[in-house]
Amino acid sequence: MKKTAAVAIPIMVLTGMLAACGDDSGTESTGSTQSAKAGEAIAVTASDNACNVATTELPTGPATFSVKNEGSQANEFYVLTKAGRVEGEVSNIEPGDTRTLIVELREPGDYVAQCKPGASNTQGTKNAETSALATTLKVSGEAVNSANSDSALAEAVSSYKDYIRAQVQDLQELGGDFVAAVNAGDIAKAKQLFPVARTPYERIEPVVEALPNDLDPRLDLREADLAEGDEWSGFHKIEKDLWNNNAITAETKKTADQLGKDIKELNTAVNSDEFTITPVQIATGAQELLDEIATSKITGEENVFAHTDLWDFQANLDGSRAAINSLETPLEQRAPGKLKEINKRFDAVQKQLDKYRQGDGFISYDKVDAKGRKDLSSALDHLTEAVAEVQGVVAQQN
Repeated sequence: MKKTAAVAIPIMVLTGMLAACGDDSGTESTGSTQSAKAGEAIAVTASDNACNVATTELPTGPATFSVKNEGSQANEFYVLTKAGRVEGEVSNIEPGDTRTLIVELREPGDYVAQCKPGASNTQGTKNAETSALATTLKVSGEAVNSANSDSALAEAVSSYKDYIRAQVQDLQELGGDFVAAVNAGDIAKAKQLFPVARTPYERIEPVVEALPNDLDPRLDLREADLAEGDEWSGFHKIEKDLWNNNAITAETKKTADQLGKDIKELNTAVNSDEFTITPVQIATGAQELLDEIATSKITGEENVFAHTDLWDFQANLDGSRAAINSLETPLEQRAPGKLKEINKRFDAVQKQLDKYRQGDGFISYDKVDAKGRKDLSSALDHLTEAVAEVQGVVAQQN
């Protein structure tokens, strides 16, 4: 999970003047008011204490950001609306690496671009080390929506929205069973249901991260990501009680009840008429899910008490594949053969993951040795290379 509203699945391109976001450590956000030219990538230079966006005035439509990390720690880059909805992100940008993010800027107005140094394994927490460096982006022009002019893209959006809603419905049902087990004081059953209940959530997590009101951290914040003043809630707080304390207390039950309420709020959000997603956001979300695996599942940092990381790994993989497959028709039209190659790479990762199956689930992740983790990581890297190209195909910016 990612904690702040500046984390999420799809990122819209923001244009505008830079809003310096300095603190006592000298962090800053800077940018040029030079207008972006159609088709040109916008250079973003991220470091440990700065986030420089070369161009901050953009037209509506697809925009490409080329983000180079010149710092000493991993970085993330986000684009979000002024209201806090994340329109897209690229994470796990290692020092010296350059990553691409494409977003569709559908409406004119102000957006925000943010860097988060040190956030690859902290899920975007707002602490002194990972405070976001923000730049205001100003977008001008007529409102656009690529799905309105392409029936294949429109069908992809419709199909993926159906998938999201089905997963949230499953989350309500499975999460309800989990909450009921906690409230019944049944530790064994609650432990059994913990990874099962999380599965539909992990399949669509970038969608939840993109929503305002901090729904993702309320549901899925890890203890390691708590900042001073944060109130901890959600799955991982219950996880700690079940595994680390082997207990269900009155506080555990209170947390479970709130989890159920937050899941209902999520269900309302994705079934609202205001809930939207773009084809580029679908592609970006598929990439984000793979980044989630790399930064928190393979490292074993997601479920540090339960060690059920392989369940989440599988769910992220499933969700990424579902997002890509929803784009089947436009991919075949624009890049024949690409989907076939991507699915081969999905199969290769699945083959590695299947080695650790046990019954209906997986072995405890602390039993996977260093070689096994390396093999999983290598297969994932190969897949990520292919999936990273999809956003460009969908945005017609090859």
